[in-house]
Amino acid sequence: MSLTLTVVFLQHSAMADSSAATAAVSGTVAPTMLHELLEITAQSLVRAEVTEHYEVIRELGRGKYGHVMLVTHRQRGTLMALKLLPKASTKLHTFLYEYCVALSLATHPAIISMFGIAIESSQYYGFLYEPALHKDLISIIKPRDGIPEPAAKHCAKQLVSALEFIHSRGLVYRDIKPENVLLFDPDCRLIKLTDFGLTRPRGTKLKLVAGVIPYTAPELSNTTDAQGVPIDSSMDAWALGVLLFCLLTGYFPWEQSLPDDPFFEDFMLWQETGLEKDVPHHWKRLTAEAALMLRSLLALDPAKRGPVSRVLSYIDCPWRLEDGHSEEIAVKSKSQLPVSQE
Repeated sequence: MSLTLTVVFLQHSAMADSSAATAAVSGTVAPTMLHELLEITAQSLVRAEVTEHYEVIRELGRGKYGHVMLVTHRQRGTLMALKLLPKASTKLHTFLYEYCVALSLATHPAIISMFGIAIESSQYYGFLYEPALHKDLISIIKPRDGIPEPAAKHCAKQLVSALEFIHSRGLVYRDIKPENVLLFDPDCRLIKLTDFGLTRPRGTKLKLVAGVIPYTAPELSNTTDAQGVPIDSSMDAWALGVLLFCLLTGYFPWEQSLPDDPFFEDFMLWQETGLEKDVPHHWKRLTAEAALMLRSLLALDPAKRGPVSRVLSYIDCPWRLEDGHSEEIAVKSKSQLPVSQE
């Protein structure tokens, strides 16, 4: 592996801290700090052999856009995760954007910490961050079961905090899923959000360019506007609701957030009537409080959708009925992407 190294000096981290403090009040992080970080990072790229500084231990994960290696610093012995994106399929600006977004958010305890080191080679772009040796959330979700309720609540509280932090910077995360939640202990007492390649400034207009997945908000699934739909934090609230349902049941609530999906059709009816007789069968293992929480996050009208912080109002309530059980859409193996640290 012929890689080259760029050390993006700690001035980047200092700049991220000071700019974020100002932007947190004004909500202007997207057009200001990120632009400055992109310019400095692009200008600072220099080449050096990565094997002079790091020893590759093993692969941590592989996904659609790249792969992650576990490496150590040869002199200091520091353990790091190295994310590599093929240059053949990754534009420089795309790489720099993801790196700078992650760097600007890395001060939050539930967001992955960065080393401020970017990598370029003849074949790859990449950057280094703290490794999660307990893998990711998808690795502990049991089909038809989920994860223990205390662990689900640990996840919920930390994810809410991370998402509120992201939203306060004028950004929408847009990629909530178990594969992007890294574990730092097996009981989810410390988790961290990673992978900011899809994060965009609030108000950015987006069109659906890939297939509809369970986490896709219905206003984006059904868009016919050629100009796209302006994104906001309600899309993250929707995806968080789907994720919490998966954690509590081991099932996706539906395969696609479209009316022709029979499970989503049942959910739409229940959201409209609110009647007990219309509760979809695979929701009946949840308590009334958990159902209210998820119905708020999964409101079909984004204007009526609860903020992610709504979850905290239900944190002290029971979420799961121990005698409930569903035989509907299990989190299918085809939907469980390979465990990855991307």
